[in-house]
Amino acid sequence: MDFNEAAVFVKVVQAGSFSAAARQLGLPTSTISTRVARLEKRLGVTLLQRTTRRLSLTEAGTLYFEHASTGLGYLLEAEAALDEARQQPQGTLKVTAPADLGDALLGRLIAQMQTSYPALSVEVLLTERYVDLVAEGLDAAIRTGDLPDSSLIAKSLGKIQWALFASPQYLQQAASLEQPTDLNQHQCVQFTPMGRHHWTLQRETTEIRVPLAGHTLVNSIGVVRAMAESGQGVALLPTFICQPSVLQGGLQRVLPAWRGQADAVSLVYPKQRFMAPKLRGFIELAMAEFKALLHGPS
Repeated sequence: MDFNEAAVFVKVVQAGSFSAAARQLGLPTSTISTRVARLEKRLGVTLLQRTTRRLSLTEAGTLYFEHASTGLGYLLEAEAALDEARQQPQGTLKVTAPADLGDALLGRLIAQMQTSYPALSVEVLLTERYVDLVAEGLDAAIRTGDLPDSSLIAKSLGKIQWALFASPQYLQQAASLEQPTDLNQHQCVQFTPMGRHHWTLQRETTEIRVPLAGHTLVNSIGVVRAMAESGQGVALLPTFICQPSVLQGGLQRVLPAWRGQADAVSLVYPKQRFMAPKLRGFIELAMAEFKALLHGPS
């Protein structure tokens, strides 16, 4: 019995294709295909139906995958238990986060990881698409908003609070801004995911929708903040990314009694019996860093 063949088969099913499994295992696609073919020949059954578009499990393949993946999982957990005993995070930690929030959310955290654990390398994938952690071989993800039901473990990191900001220079020459309806008289720099035609603002239990002219719409938070800092209008932004500029006098909170939405931030990772030290270290540092970042002044 060749356990490598079974492990390769399990990885192909999890990754969804021979080529994806080959990338994750660092092997040629031809080697992956050969090992699966050898496994099928040894077992005397067809495990995978191959077409030009996709792979699908046969009935025999489904049965074999259920048992093989369980057995392989125990072997990986045994190795993880040994790694945990070493207590020193090492290897490569792969994390994904939203593209627009990743720089501000992860910058200091990654620096702390590298300082605390010099034997650990960190790879970060910033993207707006939903990443399948298991299929793409990632250890964890930072996600915002409501989470879909899944088998992943989720830990709350806090909430991103949105509020209105503008530069002091803009406010000095602009019309009065004392209530939300006054925004109709102002240039508004709009982050498109927060609304193309209106902003929803809340004060205690009151919620209103403020129509916007939509002159400037941008899909990058960094660009929206830069435009607000340069005096191009009022922007609805996360409070935590504006705090440094507020302290330096580049931005000023406007309509402070009113807020935008609050987005939950979570750290998610695949369920596992024994947690690798690198993931445990990342979770501990992330919980502390995000608590300071998201629970500070707003």
